[in-house]
Amino acid sequence: MRLIKIGLTGGIASGKSTVASRWRTSGAVVIDTDELAHQTLARGTSTYAAIVKTFGKDILNADQTINRRVLGEIVFADEQKRLALNQIVHPQVAKIWQESLARLERGGQTEVAVAMIPLLYEVGVEAEFDCVVAVGCSEQTQRARLTANGFSEAQARARMQAQWPVQKKVDRADFVVWNDGSREVLDQQADIIWATIKESHHAPNKN
Repeated sequence: MRLIKIGLTGGIASGKSTVASRWRTSGAVVIDTDELAHQTLARGTSTYAAIVKTFGKDILNADQTINRRVLGEIVFADEQKRLALNQIVHPQVAKIWQESLARLERGGQTEVAVAMIPLLYEVGVEAEFDCVVAVGCSEQTQRARLTANGFSEAQARARMQAQWPVQKKVDRADFVVWNDGSREVLDQQADIIWATIKESHHAPNKN
């Protein structure tokens, strides 16, 4: 049984995690690259050392862990610093999720793996997947969700501008979930796409 590899992407606060959770309950193994990125900030890792060297000790908490909020304020206010952080973190995160997919493929114990990668198109890894699903919503909805989570308007805008526009991702994706409505509508879209992907990859004309 060949592993079906789905790349899940979309704008910030669009609902990617909700779609991933829905598919997890349907049997998918979900790899969350945001979680992997957080792991690369742990003390003792090469990425931790590189980040502290690049951004200084002012980003550290009293216990010497990296204060993600402080680091976020720095990098989302300065494009060059954000790119510098990405150059440290992204290669390590990519290595981890690629190894995870290879391990799942060798193990043959799961039918579908979903890699949730917010910057999937920005880092150019779409060819690694059988298909890409983009989760989108309006900019107004994005801003509302971000400010409800404690970000200021300026902070929300900076985080949105650090990614491709949602429409650009939606235009390139194989499947789209549009999440401006209710949770029920989101679930319905996710279920239809899930069934479609599984059926298409099990069709007789597929390898």
